[in-house]
Amino acid sequence: MHNTSWDKLFTNVRLATMVEGGDPYGMIDARCLAVQRGQIAWIGTYEDLSNFNIPERCERIDLGNRWMTPGLVDCHTHLVYGGNRAEEFEMALNGLSYEEIAKRGGGIISTVTETRKSSEDTLLEASQPRLNESMAGGVTTIEIKSGYGLDLETEIKMLEVAKKLGAGNPIRVRKTFLGAHALPPEYKENSHGYMDKVCKEMLPTAHALELVDAVDAFCENIAFSVDEVRQLFKVAEQLNIPIKLHAEQLSNLHGAELAANFKALSADHLEYLDEAGVKAMAAHGTVAVLLPGAFYFLRESQQPPLDLLREYGVPIALATDCNPGSSPITSPQLVMNMAAILFRMTPEEALAGFTRNGARALGLLEEIGTLETGKQADFAVWNIDHPAELTYRIGSTPLYQRYFSGNAS
Repeated sequence: MHNTSWDKLFTNVRLATMVEGGDPYGMIDARCLAVQRGQIAWIGTYEDLSNFNIPERCERIDLGNRWMTPGLVDCHTHLVYGGNRAEEFEMALNGLSYEEIAKRGGGIISTVTETRKSSEDTLLEASQPRLNESMAGGVTTIEIKSGYGLDLETEIKMLEVAKKLGAGNPIRVRKTFLGAHALPPEYKENSHGYMDKVCKEMLPTAHALELVDAVDAFCENIAFSVDEVRQLFKVAEQLNIPIKLHAEQLSNLHGAELAANFKALSADHLEYLDEAGVKAMAAHGTVAVLLPGAFYFLRESQQPPLDLLREYGVPIALATDCNPGSSPITSPQLVMNMAAILFRMTPEEALAGFTRNGARALGLLEEIGTLETGKQADFAVWNIDHPAELTYRIGSTPLYQRYFSGNAS
């Protein structure tokens, strides 16, 4: 008999471990999982269980033959922002162009204006319901970007709010500095000057305050050039900060290739990604993060090169891209369905996109993303008959219970 110090023992559960290389969804015959001090301590069968001496204090939880998956990982969001853009949405549907809406004070600058004038407490209060919706969808790890401040004070304010959301809720929050999201009004026609400020003042200050887990930028004709982004990445490299990039969403500037050459964690969007970019991502282990919510909301037609990503073995993650302008979505299940219908991803690929590959995109696969001994006890238990239902049921959230570090939440 083996003595244990288990805190919890889950039984009568079907496990979709999402471990790569085995049966679909990483399904295994084991029906038991034990937790000790917030980590998965053991996975096995009822027969194996008889070999252990389980302490009386260990809480036993019968999950009623439900399915357990790793806790979901939403690896690309802009969850913290002021105001909303519902009126602009209505204007666009009534025929106004983006340029006309911008002239009326809309577009990203309207969110920047609202975010700048919002206090930290106001932003926290506005963001909490969105985070609640995310957690209700089974999310146990989320990335939150800055990028609606475009000045030092507001970028730090957004990152502080993200930090407080992580501290005040049973969820793991990764904070990404996205100061290079767009040009602020005070730097109109001066992208070089603004990028210089981002590199020399904004990023180093936020990093010194320990508010930055990764650095991101928007590499696009309407945002920042490859050369400007390269300048930012060199600073991030010097500060030893992991890199991510919004790339190839509206055109092919070869931003994904640039990011891969800097060994970026991920390149995101990727509708216009070419084979050279795919090869570079494969060579350097850069994850492709697809964002079907923005594709759907903006009514785009250019699809990301899914077959090329598969051919070269690039890991494919999914995320909600929760933001007020192009993807006001908090539901991972809805995004999984969009990925299947719009991009023809399989349900297994979609779930992998919100588990192991979402974890990869944040550099956290050694800690989360699969159900394996030694990993964090973050998981979701579902009222479903098969894991494919999480993609099949449009926008449904059949969550039975969410566990963070082994605790129900």
